[in-house]
Amino acid sequence: MTHDKATILCPACRRLIGLDERRCPHCGLRRPGSKFKRFLRGTDGQALTWWIKGIIYANAAMFIVSLLTMAGGIRFSANPLYFLSPDNNALLVLGATGSIPVYRLHRWWSLLSAGYLHGGVLHIFFNMAAFWQLAPLALREYGPWRMFTIYTVSSVFGFWVSAMAGVPLTIGASAAVCGLIGALVYFGKARGGDWGRLVYRQVGGWAVGILLFGMLIPGINNWGHAGGFAAGIVLGFFLGYVEKKPENAVHRLLGGLCLLATVAVLAWMIFLAVMFRLYA
Repeated sequence: MTHDKATILCPACRRLIGLDERRCPHCGLRRPGSKFKRFLRGTDGQALTWWIKGIIYANAAMFIVSLLTMAGGIRFSANPLYFLSPDNNALLVLGATGSIPVYRLHRWWSLLSAGYLHGGVLHIFFNMAAFWQLAPLALREYGPWRMFTIYTVSSVFGFWVSAMAGVPLTIGASAAVCGLIGALVYFGKARGGDWGRLVYRQVGGWAVGILLFGMLIPGINNWGHAGGFAAGIVLGFFLGYVEKKPENAVHRLLGGLCLLATVAVLAWMIFLAVMFRLYA
């Protein structure tokens, strides 16, 4: 009985090669089957799913931290809109953003931290459900490092726009999700063809839905949504997509910087939560 030789895409040239090749026969990359190189260059399918899961887990973890940070303990409400909702003090301590934290308290880092905070179970559920739907397509068309750059920068820019517009306090991953929508709308329009038109129509439906949702439901940060969406389009244009431009060292550097900044800010948020609980 013979067994088929395991094959992978070369992390550098993305051509089909054997998993145990010592050197890619097409581009000469050494040890192309290395898990680290496949993760670094976004060709390991299992690693790609962890980009999505990691973002969701980070949001879920910070939601739990925000509940535990409340000085009066976790409160339950019969109203589903406020069920398991952190109070404003806890959210402000952990890094809620807006015109007050940014311009009055000079907490510029909150432009990044606020994207990992949510105001209740329904808030985080809907944001993460939307991200779960959109992220695989963004990963496929932009690669993991560009996808994370778009997610992070769009969130920061969306919150900055809303702070300049005078929104006093705001949180949530929706600006980042709108950034992915913007990048995918750009991709669909720029790529064209049957696939591009299909992506443009479907993701464009998400954009229209979020616009209508923001107009009908009070308390929605439409400035943040619009800023994130615009940033996604611009980033999609300048970073390019996989079919047009494979991920390169610059993309990995930008994504790595976004990842390091995110980890640092989340660690700082947890430290503030511990200090607040100890001295509240």
